[in-house]
Amino acid sequence: MSRYRPPAAPASKYITPEGAKRLREELHQLWQVERPVVTQAVAAAAAQGDRSENAEYTYGKKRLHEILRRVRFLRKRLEGITIVDVHAAGARRDPGRAYFGAWVRIEDERGERRWHRIVGPDEFDMAADYVSMDSPLGRALLRRAVDEEITVALPSGPRRLTLVEIRYDPPD
Repeated sequence: MSRYRPPAAPASKYITPEGAKRLREELHQLWQVERPVVTQAVAAAAAQGDRSENAEYTYGKKRLHEILRRVRFLRKRLEGITIVDVHAAGARRDPGRAYFGAWVRIEDERGERRWHRIVGPDEFDMAADYVSMDSPLGRALLRRAVDEEITVALPSGPRRLTLVEIRYDPPD
């Protein structure tokens, strides 16, 4: 068995202004706050002498590599990302259809209703009701109109949902 793993499919390059702000804040926190502290701790551990048996030095270097890897990822991601402001003039083609950044209310077969916001893959973890546009549910909701019935293929099996309402401002 080989160790080869096929490359992951590229994620969508869209993000809301709030998501971009969060990524910039994370980059600032890692680069300006955490990295200097970890660098100082690694330098202090290195000054103690034998590095081969120095756990503080070993784990400090590992943490520093993790920080630098994440910083490289964030810089590259922010460089090639498109910020979509759904409130900008002309951003929405048709307010009656669900596009990126929309809040959609869906109803399942049991009559349960819940809100979801369609966002980019970098920000779906910001809130429990955010869904990535690359996920099966997100792909099924894009470009759909109110009262359309949608079938979503989930690991537990296909589910039928009805799109009840679309908003571009947060629901009450």
